[in-house]
Amino acid sequence: MADALLADEPVVRDGIAIAWTPPAVRYSLRTRVPSGLPRLLASARFADGHALALGPDEWLLILPDGAQPPTIAPLHALTDIGHRNVGLTVAGDRAAALIQCGCALDLSLATFPPGKVTRTLYDGVEIVLWRTGEAEFRIETWRSFAAYLHAALALAADDL
Repeated sequence: MADALLADEPVVRDGIAIAWTPPAVRYSLRTRVPSGLPRLLASARFADGHALALGPDEWLLILPDGAQPPTIAPLHALTDIGHRNVGLTVAGDRAAALIQCGCALDLSLATFPPGKVTRTLYDGVEIVLWRTGEAEFRIETWRSFAAYLHAALALAADDL
């Protein structure tokens, strides 16, 4: 990650890896006609990236770095939030246990399977939590909270 405020090196502990996601384009999408978009609290491939359904008329679009905004009709609002958000991956056999150190959600596979997404809190920081695989999560957060969130995850990993 090319941000001076954020550590470049991944944190690797027994059974856990915490790393910054590659640069991406992010949009907040609001529409009342969700044609081709995933249902509430789910994710799906969309416009060469992914759409995460956060509310009944709200999606977070995560696209490859340099991608142009998708054409969506009818559109209510599409806002570039790439300057605001950053992403982390938490992967490994103990990834769910690590996230549960600061988040009260049940992250068992039966309750929170791959593809599920939600907006929640980790240690008081608002995050978007997306389970991308059986033992992998992606966390999106505001850039201003990113260094704190990274440090909180690393500290919790030390204590697991």
